[in-house]
Amino acid sequence: MPSLRNALLLPPFAAVASTLASAPVRAQAPLATPAAGTPELGASLLQMMFGLAVVISLLFGCLWVIRRLGAARGGGAAIKVLGAVAVGPRERVVLVGIGDDVLVLGVAPGNVSKLHELKRTDLPLAVDAAGEAAPAAKAFSAWLRQATEQRNAK
Repeated sequence: MPSLRNALLLPPFAAVASTLASAPVRAQAPLATPAAGTPELGASLLQMMFGLAVVISLLFGCLWVIRRLGAARGGGAAIKVLGAVAVGPRERVVLVGIGDDVLVLGVAPGNVSKLHELKRTDLPLAVDAAGEAAPAAKAFSAWLRQATEQRNAK
């Protein structure tokens, strides 16, 4: 096997070597001084920093345009996520407010299921008309008082 490799590789190298050996020798011109052909370090650094600033500016400009276009497609205030909790590594239960109705949705990769539908007033935690949750301590105490009154009434 080595003889086959040598037979294939050596002839091109031999041809190059014979071409170089037969070429006339020319006198070489003196090399230019390094300072004459190279730009200054400060100018190179300034050019590099300017280019970096242009690229970063373009990135921020594209981000701004993407956000502007994305906001125009949104549903506005008609649909509002009131809360969410993770029930697994990739599964969530989400409360979505639509007008006076609240949907309880199960969200998993590639699947959204309606678990329950109720009125905004039926929520255990008080939610005001704007859809904002009341402070947790007051809402919980009101819910606890209501739950114990219902339990004692039975």
